[in-house]
Amino acid sequence: MNASQTPPAQTAAVTQPSAVTGPASEPVTEPAPGPAAGPGPRVVLITGASRGLGLELARALAAEGRQLVLTARNAAELAAVEAELAAVTKVVALAGSVVDDGHRERLAEAAAALGGAGLLINNASTLTGYDLAGAALPRLADFPLPGLLETFEVNVLGPLALTQLVLPQLREHAGSVVNVSSDAAVEAYEGWGGYGASKAALDHASAVLAAEEPELRVWAVDPGDMRTRMHQEAFPGEDISDRPLPRTVVPAFLALLRERPASGRYRAADLLAAPTTAPTTGSVSATVTATSTTDEEHR
Repeated sequence: MNASQTPPAQTAAVTQPSAVTGPASEPVTEPAPGPAAGPGPRVVLITGASRGLGLELARALAAEGRQLVLTARNAAELAAVEAELAAVTKVVALAGSVVDDGHRERLAEAAAALGGAGLLINNASTLTGYDLAGAALPRLADFPLPGLLETFEVNVLGPLALTQLVLPQLREHAGSVVNVSSDAAVEAYEGWGGYGASKAALDHASAVLAAEEPELRVWAVDPGDMRTRMHQEAFPGEDISDRPLPRTVVPAFLALLRERPASGRYRAADLLAAPTTAPTTGSVSATVTATSTTDEEHR
């Protein structure tokens, strides 16, 4: 079960975790030529791109003329995204799971065929590794081990394995890796042990990769609380309409790509709030300028 999640609102007293959204899908139609991209990565690979944050990032990058390799597990949803964005830029959409070896290879090959990825966004995630079907998040004492294993495979091993395959392309283009994190990686929330532990592992792997690949930028980004399908699944029956939509944090990610601050862990809220910010881990500060957006659906 791939999907990305959205962490909760980042405040001094946080009461719930968050997640980002994104699933995966299969090959769709032949990509069409798109506009020339400005400075920055020409080819971008995004996982979990059929909905939520992954979809909004794909839309924003397509509007900038980036060529896209997109994946998600839901083939129908991904096909709709491909049809939408193919009118704007060149898109290759391949449905499948990031835990599938052959699928990851196809994604890397597709990016190479476009000239090589300059940016990899590991956005696809799973909340528990299985369908909650309206049930509450499991406590660690009761977490089904197959689901816990799937959680780590989707949220940690899949992104790392895909990164390994795409690293030669990223090195060639002095590129960047964005690993979508959560505040559950650093805060202890009841019921979020599996997801939070997997995101903590991804955060640490991001930091190590940054140390080992100093010519690249490796950012772990906590997007904050968002109104997504996965977040709703985490809080069955609750009204989450007060959470911001994923598009509202897209400017924070675009600021990272534009300014290329030091590798590290960032919160979207910090990137959006101040012109100067520093990674929440690491020793090097960076200047990031972000712009805000108006979200008509959220008003």
